[in-house]
Amino acid sequence: MSVTAALLDELRPRGHPTVTLDSDLERDLALDSLALAELLSRLEDARGTRMPAELLGTATTLRDLLVDGEAPNTATASTSAPAPVVPTAADGPRPTDLPTLLDSLDWHLATHPDRPHLRLLDDARPVELTYAELHDQALAVAHGLHGRGAQPGDAIALMLPTGRDYFVSFLGVLLAGCTAVPIYPPDRPSRIGEHLQRQRHILDNAHASILITVPEGRSLATLMRAHVTTLRHVCTADELAEVDGTDPLPRAGPDDVALVQYTSGSTGAPKGVVLSHRDLVVNIDAMAQVIQAAPDDVFVSWLPLYHDMGLIGAWLGSLHVGMRLISMPPQDFLVRPASWLQAITDHGGTLAASPNFGYELCLRRVTDEQLATLDLSTWRLAFNGAEAVGPDTLRRFAERFGPVGLRPQALAPVYGLAEAAVGLAFPPVGRPPIIDRISRDRLPRGGVAEPVLPDAAGSDVLELAACGQPLPGYAIRVVDRTGRAVSDRTQGRIQFTGPSATRGYLRNDEATRALRDGDWLDTGDLGYLADGDIVITGRVKDLIIRAGRNLHPQELEQVIGTVDGVRAGCVAAFGVGDAERGTERLVVVAETRETDPAAREAIRGRILDAAVAVVETPPDEIVLVGPGAVPKTSSGKLRRAETAARHADGQLERPVRAAWMQLARFGWLGIPSSLRGVRGRVVEAGHAAWARLLAVTVVVPLALLVALVPGRALRWALVRRVLRGVMRLTRTPAVVRGDWPPPPAVVVANHASWIDGLALSAHVPGAVRFVVGEALADKPIEGFVLRRLGAVFVERHDRTQGVADVAALSATLDSRSYLVVFPEGGLDRVRGLRPFRLGAFDVAATAGVPVVPVAIRGSRRVLAPPSTHLRRGTIDLVVGDPILPSGSGWAATLQLRDAARAHIGLHCGETDLG
Repeated sequence: MSVTAALLDELRPRGHPTVTLDSDLERDLALDSLALAELLSRLEDARGTRMPAELLGTATTLRDLLVDGEAPNTATASTSAPAPVVPTAADGPRPTDLPTLLDSLDWHLATHPDRPHLRLLDDARPVELTYAELHDQALAVAHGLHGRGAQPGDAIALMLPTGRDYFVSFLGVLLAGCTAVPIYPPDRPSRIGEHLQRQRHILDNAHASILITVPEGRSLATLMRAHVTTLRHVCTADELAEVDGTDPLPRAGPDDVALVQYTSGSTGAPKGVVLSHRDLVVNIDAMAQVIQAAPDDVFVSWLPLYHDMGLIGAWLGSLHVGMRLISMPPQDFLVRPASWLQAITDHGGTLAASPNFGYELCLRRVTDEQLATLDLSTWRLAFNGAEAVGPDTLRRFAERFGPVGLRPQALAPVYGLAEAAVGLAFPPVGRPPIIDRISRDRLPRGGVAEPVLPDAAGSDVLELAACGQPLPGYAIRVVDRTGRAVSDRTQGRIQFTGPSATRGYLRNDEATRALRDGDWLDTGDLGYLADGDIVITGRVKDLIIRAGRNLHPQELEQVIGTVDGVRAGCVAAFGVGDAERGTERLVVVAETRETDPAAREAIRGRILDAAVAVVETPPDEIVLVGPGAVPKTSSGKLRRAETAARHADGQLERPVRAAWMQLARFGWLGIPSSLRGVRGRVVEAGHAAWARLLAVTVVVPLALLVALVPGRALRWALVRRVLRGVMRLTRTPAVVRGDWPPPPAVVVANHASWIDGLALSAHVPGAVRFVVGEALADKPIEGFVLRRLGAVFVERHDRTQGVADVAALSATLDSRSYLVVFPEGGLDRVRGLRPFRLGAFDVAATAGVPVVPVAIRGSRRVLAPPSTHLRRGTIDLVVGDPILPSGSGWAATLQLRDAARAHIGLHCGETDLG
């Protein structure tokens, strides 16, 4: 196994699957006949024995290569491959260099496949999934996606509630080599139109090709197809799992995109944060290091999986580290907050997280009787993040639940954002929360967080929670309006840098440019540094500038939310430009259930008094609205910008349309897009029919001419002229970029479409000899024509004959010909550059002739396998510089392969799957 792993390191330096005795040599390890011959040779050298030659043709797994009953036991074999390790609590060492979450899953499957990983709590019956069960169910979804035409890198949207389907679907998307795009399911029928519009924006921006949802959501999701032209299928997880599949799936690399996490949209339209597999792993590793996470930890979570805190922080972090995750539906927590704390008690939970409102909900709704049943002594870290952390919430939570075992040092205010994957700053383990008490007046007037005396009290004291220090490998700075770093305790814009910093926002160059400040990324938050901790004071876009003072709406909203008659958490404060006064007007919108005019007027008076007490200035306008009128994100954050826009348009108190009217309007608006799609499909069908007619009328006469014309050079001149004419008439011209060197040479090209061979035949100059599979040799017409054109047939399925054919190819080279090879072998509808077979490069190294790499770009769009539906489009042939072998033998073969692959991978426009 160690010999095989070393060989794979050479063949696939970007990463390869974990080697086991039952790894399939072709399907799992992608060893062609030459690579297997090299493996047998190395095994003979390592063991000092001759291995039976027939193994080259008969072996299917590594276990088949074991001879004379000398197989080591599984435990010994599984630890024989050298790897840096760290001690963990169970199952021995875990590699520290696992580059993707899929590699982590592979390790769990090899080490403890039957260990429970997920326990899903719901009202009906708890469901438990082991690592093996999670993998098998996710693999079925991956094959279902593959069966519906999903290609590597395709965006797959998940509109699912937290539950089994979400876990297996998300992991299935990653196993299929695709990119996951979480979107949240509709929550309120009264806002269904608004929900569909927001999700339409996300699906369109992501170019989602498949949407996975629940059966009840299919009718709503199907409406999306009229608005999102890329959306081909809407299906459920169970429907995907019904597809039987055994074909190998593409394996994503560390730098491939794993997830597009859309921001909540609390300050504008949602933006898609692009995160690679590597980004997720390095951020999880940094968080795990700080919190000292171990496999014997138990994470108890009610957080929805369509948000980064629940998806990455709770689940993917648990998967990578090997912790057990207890997951419950968010609605169960919202209805019965005590159920979360009871789950921590029942399962010995050590880690749990919530936004501040979740802790407040527990304080308000957990009764003394429920409190008496709790034991929170195992809870070592209670993360509070994703929204403003309330210092008073931390104090009261510690006091309320201290008698049932909660230690004050377990409370951990944290700071993070999607642009960093999830985590950015954590406090040290075992430190009680730090509450910074500063002058309320100095912060808005001068931007200085001036500490007050310990015994100071009253309206001039502002309390803020410190949210920890940067994770290992990350850095945080605070800058002023000119971009210069400011000193400690000076408020400014918070910027960060680190190994998981996003590459940008998907298809949003303007927002990406605004995000970046050199090597630093702008968080959009305001805050200051104090003794190494970051303290958050608000959002840049939410800041209200009034009469020379910087007012933070969060503090005002929190106080007004306590006013009698106002719905807590349903208050929005924002500024509106006032050109006459050269400042901003302060507007407060508050929800209330009161409808009596006199009672509402009294509420206005109480809001006025509360505002003056906090910010020493009265609001210019107080707007009282009914329940549900203040817009929020799916995570409960206020959307102040949208509230201000609705206020300006007079839409805040406008009656909400019935759900059926919203759906009808959404469907009606999608009709123009649907009609444009129909028109495009009609035009494409007409073009494809014309191309088929042209092919039929040309191919038969061309075959006859090839049979009659003497001399291979004349035949190729005829073929080139005819094929160039056909490609022009079908509006699929090929453009050659680069120069052809003189023969002899081995030409290697990627193979994404049936049309690749035609494009090369039309443009490779001089005499050409194509290397083709032996299956075509027996076809009466194709085989005859290919022989007349000098094609060389090789065996692709019999390994022993395949090695012999490669050895014989060197003899086919002559000084006047190019040998043209598709090293990927046959076609595959999976999008991406597949592993290269070594035969062409071995021939070039043996014969001492150069390899000419040709990157074919655009052919898959023109004619994607297995379709025969020809589309219009230009095909680019990017000819690279000739690559001379550095000698002969195995090292020279790999040198030629790697150099050719580098050129083709750079120019072919497809993901490298090798």
